[in-house]
Amino acid sequence: MHEHTVKAFDEDITRLRGLIAEMGGLAEAAIQDALEALVKGDDELAKKVVKGDKKIDALESEVDKLAVRIIALRAPMADDLREVIAALKIAGVVERIGDYSKNIAKASREIGPHRKQFEPLTLLPAMAEVAGEMVHDVLTAYAARDAELAREVIAADEKVDAFYNSIFRNLVSHMVENPSTISSAAQLLFVARNLERIGDHATNVAEMVHFAATGHYPPDGDG
Repeated sequence: MHEHTVKAFDEDITRLRGLIAEMGGLAEAAIQDALEALVKGDDELAKKVVKGDKKIDALESEVDKLAVRIIALRAPMADDLREVIAALKIAGVVERIGDYSKNIAKASREIGPHRKQFEPLTLLPAMAEVAGEMVHDVLTAYAARDAELAREVIAADEKVDAFYNSIFRNLVSHMVENPSTISSAAQLLFVARNLERIGDHATNVAEMVHFAATGHYPPDGDG
């Protein structure tokens, strides 16, 4: 690459990283807002999360266009190409994380006024906090090319899975004992499942970050 081409490429990559950081910040905030809406029964906040997902979708579309433009105009090789492909994939996963938060916000509006009687309602915010931290940390790892932090994110997914298993058992018992609450309990189970998927997707991003930083997937990764 000529010097001006290298400069233009670097500017494009910086823009690409900035878009993903913006997407990630919105996705992280959506997780917190969706859970707050759930716990407080705040329909207006839930609506805000659903509406806000369009912005995450628009940013993903921008990443797609920019990545295609970089590949077409700059013809990046090896490490540079790997960086662009990683950005494309990561944007797709972050968009899915936004979708899961939107699902949680929609579910929160379906749960009746008896939400306080569900014990998992105390566990879900803690589960969401771990999942949200995974999203935050994996985007930090992406920005810093930090393979070690990416591995920590992968390890944290076990905590999210443990929360899910505990909530699942608790809700199934609750449904058996209180058949009239099955509809609301099923919505809470749906929320837990979406949080578990957020953890899985953060793990997928961590594996991509590790690959982008080192050229290989982490030892325990299945990438």
